[in-house]
Amino acid sequence: MASIMTNAAALTALQSLNATNKSLEQTQARISTGYRVSEASDNAAYWSIATTMRSDNQALSTVQDALGLGASKVDTAYTGMNNALDTIGKIKTKLLSTIGQTAAAKAKTQTEITALQAQMKSFADAATFSGSNYLSVTSTQVAAANDGVQANAKIVSSFNRSSSGAISLGTIDIDVESTKLFDSGLSTAVKNQGTLDRQTSVYSTAAAQNLYDTAYAAAIAGGGTDIAANTAGQTAAGAVVPRIDNVSAYNLDITAAGVTDDIITQMVGKIDKVMSQLTDSATILGSAKSSIDLQKTFTQSLMDSIDRGVGQLVDADMNKESTRLQALQVQQQLGIQSLSIANSSSQSILSLFKNG
Repeated sequence: MASIMTNAAALTALQSLNATNKSLEQTQARISTGYRVSEASDNAAYWSIATTMRSDNQALSTVQDALGLGASKVDTAYTGMNNALDTIGKIKTKLLSTIGQTAAAKAKTQTEITALQAQMKSFADAATFSGSNYLSVTSTQVAAANDGVQANAKIVSSFNRSSSGAISLGTIDIDVESTKLFDSGLSTAVKNQGTLDRQTSVYSTAAAQNLYDTAYAAAIAGGGTDIAANTAGQTAAGAVVPRIDNVSAYNLDITAAGVTDDIITQMVGKIDKVMSQLTDSATILGSAKSSIDLQKTFTQSLMDSIDRGVGQLVDADMNKESTRLQALQVQQQLGIQSLSIANSSSQSILSLFKNG
């Protein structure tokens, strides 16, 4: 039936052209943005997942930066520790060479030792990166006398999201209390001094020194203060054997009153124990450095994996979209032509009346 009120063919052609135009707009948007899902309206579930994972990836990028900063801090401390270890070895050699020397020769050697001691302090003080120093610190009193200790330094190492959506942060902890070489806190505040400025007693016999060192170490291991440990050591060694008090690797002086070759011999043993402690401290820093490096590698791999996963969800297949674009452009042209033909059909009705 020919009707001038309703052109069914034109309506059908128009609907087809509108659908083609909508698909064409969608394809053009995918090509221009590179995303198959760029808005929540495209696919709410995929968009939500992708948005969350992108946010997590940004957090991981921040973690990566924190690991880089932490690695620099640990590297700086490790360098200072190694230099201190080399220097304490030189002091040990100097001490060994003074046994049996004249007082004048010992005075000259002490001048060299003093210079080396100052160098160790310089190494520790200079081992600072971004305001953090794990070798030279200042402990403060918390609640009671001699309770000041250094808190662990924390380096953010991971950003985690559980299956329920709860987030948490992982850290790599540095035991600064164990790595510190100098602690400039007040004597009434600090619990335990650093490895190089911790003052102990040095005896003239190996037997007395062993008794002192054993009792001292036991007190420290039990959580005691330096003061309590020193008292325990002196009690264990007794008061008969001559000794020099308040001696540290940083202040030992072979020209001080009462220092004999026997005491210098025990000073060598003290320095050897300090070297062992420095080695343990360097191990702590080295282990932390290794952990940071491993975590940096893992975090980068995780970020790459998340990028790939998000891409699988929302990225457009450009090969597919370009082929689809060409097909839709042809469909659009055909739709326009079809609509034009349908619209011209009503003109044929006029010809019926003209012929009449």
